[in-house]
Amino acid sequence: MGTSGRLSLSWINKDRSLISTQDGGYEWVDRDDFRVTETRLLRDVATVGEVHDDLKRVKDNLLIAGDSGDALRALTRLPEFAKEYRGKVKLVYIDPPFNTGQAFEHYDDGVEHSVWLTMIRERLLLIRDLLAEDGSVWVHLDDSEMAYCKVLLDEIFGRSNFVATVVWETDAGRRNDTAISTVQDYILVFAKNWNAWRPTRNLLPRSADQEKRYKNPDNDPRGPWLQGADSTAKSGSDAMRYPVTLPSGRIVTPPSGVYWRFSKENFERALAEGRVYFGKDGDRMPIVKRYLSEVQAGVVPRTWWPAAEVGSNMGAKRDHIRKMFPDVPAFATPKPEGLMERVITIASNPGDIVLDCFGGSGTTAAVAHKMGRRWVTVEREHTTVETFLRPRLEMVVNGEEPGGVTTAVGWEKGGGFRCLEVVPSMYERLGNRVLLAPWAVGDAFAEAACAQIPGFELEPNAEAPFVGRKGRQRLAVVDGLVSEESVQSIVDALIGDERVLIVAKSYLREAARLLEKLSPGSRIKKAPQDLLDMKGRVLR
Repeated sequence: MGTSGRLSLSWINKDRSLISTQDGGYEWVDRDDFRVTETRLLRDVATVGEVHDDLKRVKDNLLIAGDSGDALRALTRLPEFAKEYRGKVKLVYIDPPFNTGQAFEHYDDGVEHSVWLTMIRERLLLIRDLLAEDGSVWVHLDDSEMAYCKVLLDEIFGRSNFVATVVWETDAGRRNDTAISTVQDYILVFAKNWNAWRPTRNLLPRSADQEKRYKNPDNDPRGPWLQGADSTAKSGSDAMRYPVTLPSGRIVTPPSGVYWRFSKENFERALAEGRVYFGKDGDRMPIVKRYLSEVQAGVVPRTWWPAAEVGSNMGAKRDHIRKMFPDVPAFATPKPEGLMERVITIASNPGDIVLDCFGGSGTTAAVAHKMGRRWVTVEREHTTVETFLRPRLEMVVNGEEPGGVTTAVGWEKGGGFRCLEVVPSMYERLGNRVLLAPWAVGDAFAEAACAQIPGFELEPNAEAPFVGRKGRQRLAVVDGLVSEESVQSIVDALIGDERVLIVAKSYLREAARLLEKLSPGSRIKKAPQDLLDMKGRVLR
């Protein structure tokens, strides 16, 4: 509890960050460590189906291979992607590792909980930046972390933006080898801004059973209407206990302690409009009709989602995943497409952006594609991308994936997506020193350097050594030594009142003095240390 009195969650190393390690684990580091603050590039790998040209790649559906934290930072910081995604994502659904003792096998139980909380916090903070003002995040969890994550979400999004806790029946069966058979997962739903999100929330279509509740026993030309038991309630005022004359001539008043559900004025208006039903013989308690044609286009979603309505883990594995990939061991708990269809229906519309940064078997992206949404999905494990995610999405694009919600949503084939990967760090650590990675040369070095400097946008067609621009300031990156001749050439290429920031692997002092003389306000920086210092990136 802080001095402000605001409730918050505390855990070991809460003030630190995590970075992914090559062996699949995580390492604690300070928040200003270069491996946390660095903005990674997103490199094109392949395209599938119909996509935009490379200059408009940000508008494609995106399958990103790499750590979700690195990918989210790229989407929020790289100007190319930030303009398209920051503050514009309508729906984020994430199904993170449940922390059941297997997700973080490199840590003992005493630390594992803190690892999970830190990992999810850092991603939720980035997700908040990506969400549109009327967007929402849906976090899928089981019992192991649900309660803690709810408090964490309260802290990040604010308790006033909590929407609901959805309970999904994962299995309609019963386990007999446990004290109590657990058959549910939870989905915590938070809005970026409740007041903006609430009017955009969609209703669910009525089921056949719900439609059957509307009948038309008197052949009313206005169509089926809702027929309740009667029009009385157990609470009300004396004004709601007036006499009503039935068509049979009998006068009725609600029994003692019972009241009409409608005022006398409203009842008389409904009677004049022919909206009151007195039974076939005209001698029953009145019912004020609610016509199907006049009610909302659907039903308000509830928090209980039974397997019979949205599917189960076992059904998704048996009836869908195994049929798509008969020769590959299936995911232990794949999510059914019916579950994702419901989430996407409630929280988005065609053309909206849907993001999932724990891609897994690709259910979110597959359903979003079939339902006409734009999508971004991120998966850390490259084997999962190549074994499940990409092949599944290719099947969707090619119309070769008939399962799930394909028939229900009328999907045939079409569209496409772009495969990207998170580029390795441009830095290396050698003891207490930070060096440039061996791959950071030439154009790759120039592009990576541009990504580290806030505000500069890459200029793909700029003539070397220029690579980026921020208003009237140009960015020049030199893979080598900057001499006086280099400075003269760069300054000569400036137009009007333009200034330049030069990033180089080394430079002569005479070159720096000449730059200050020829172009006051221009600067020259040395990589990597000056790049780190420009953002306060200190390695400890």
